[in-house]
Amino acid sequence: MNIASLILAAGKGTRMKSKLPKVLHKVGGKAMVERVLETVQSIGTNRDVVIVGFGGDAVQNYLGNRAEFVRQEEQNGTGHAVKMAQPVLGDYDGTILLLCGDTPLVTRESLEALLEEHKNSGAAATILTAHMPDPTGYGRIIRNEAGSVVRIVEQKDGKPEELAVQEVNTGMYAFDSKKLWPCLDQLSDDNAQGELYITDVVGILVNGGDKVSAYMTKDFEESLGVNSRLQLAEAESILKHRKNIELMTAGVTIIDPANTYVAPEVTVGADTILHPGTILEGNTVIGERCEIGPHTRLTNVKVGNDTIIHFTYGHDCEVKDGVDVGPYVHLRPNTVLGNKVHVGNFVEVKNSNVGEGTKFPHLSYIGDSDVGSGVNIGCGTITVNYDGKVKHRTTIGDGAFVGCNSNLVAPVTVGNYSYVGAGSTITKNVPDKALAVGRSKQIVKENWVTDDTFKKK
Repeated sequence: MNIASLILAAGKGTRMKSKLPKVLHKVGGKAMVERVLETVQSIGTNRDVVIVGFGGDAVQNYLGNRAEFVRQEEQNGTGHAVKMAQPVLGDYDGTILLLCGDTPLVTRESLEALLEEHKNSGAAATILTAHMPDPTGYGRIIRNEAGSVVRIVEQKDGKPEELAVQEVNTGMYAFDSKKLWPCLDQLSDDNAQGELYITDVVGILVNGGDKVSAYMTKDFEESLGVNSRLQLAEAESILKHRKNIELMTAGVTIIDPANTYVAPEVTVGADTILHPGTILEGNTVIGERCEIGPHTRLTNVKVGNDTIIHFTYGHDCEVKDGVDVGPYVHLRPNTVLGNKVHVGNFVEVKNSNVGEGTKFPHLSYIGDSDVGSGVNIGCGTITVNYDGKVKHRTTIGDGAFVGCNSNLVAPVTVGNYSYVGAGSTITKNVPDKALAVGRSKQIVKENWVTDDTFKKK
């Protein structure tokens, strides 16, 4: 089946009270329109067109070359928006999948079921519907006595008996491309909104003798559109709940699901425990038998097996097997912690490679460094990597011991199994198995304090 998606993303979203286009507000760490686009692309579309209007440049810049774009300069309803795409998709031969860019909860499974119904029924159009406990604000699906769809009635145009219907239009459709475009010329703005409704295409098709089918999604929450900050929070909560159920079903322990936030794209291995306050974002991957949290945020972090990370912020880095991190640690981009590394409290590691079994117990900054295996870094050690213009690298060999309160001024190398005395500032390379001490000679002046000193105070 040839499928082209058409995503409506031109609205301003005045109820959001924001200068940012509504569809760029994020749910689960991604813009709503991005979530919709990724969902339709996952079913194998061969063309994707996004209708933009308010903040169109921002939407285009965000999505880049992942879609084609059409401008709707004047917003005159959903039917008008679809008409704007006719110059781009008018010659397309296949199925046009129409969605809204503010419905981030729709799933691949529902869209696949919609398309399957569309194919099997031979309909000119197939509507994704939902049974809504409170249908207020949604268009109602009106069927005849035989159960066939005959039209969609909008909230502001419905009669009392029509508004009592709980089967609603989700705003998502599959259209036969050759049947869609002629209907658009028959749309009228003679309605309560004074706009061209895409929903009127259903009645036009039926009156012309064409069949309109429908598929009802099993979960009405998939149809929820986001038009306000309140609805944005509701969508976030639903997405979070879905993911937590998925993880717990797969063997992950979540101590407090209400206070655990895992993005849909994140993967977590079996027998891992997530403590309260854990936030896992982006393309984070957590291995098996790990313990994450409490109060830990990881963004685009790859974590191996049997690793403990607590009270930590990490982003764009890798932590391997059997590592112990925290509390109060910052792991910055391009950091790789090898197996069985220990990173203790108040440590920051940035753009560094750390070998197996190395320890940074506490109060250290390790930046732009290559640290070997079995290294011990004393409390208060700093790799001085920036000279005001350029950042330089520090190399620390296997088995080295760096004493407390040391400064390693890059570019510098501390050799294998060498020692740096506590309180040293090292500016020159240290050979293997050597001892380097770089501190001033201690001077003691006896009787420095006299009785007169106290009298002056």
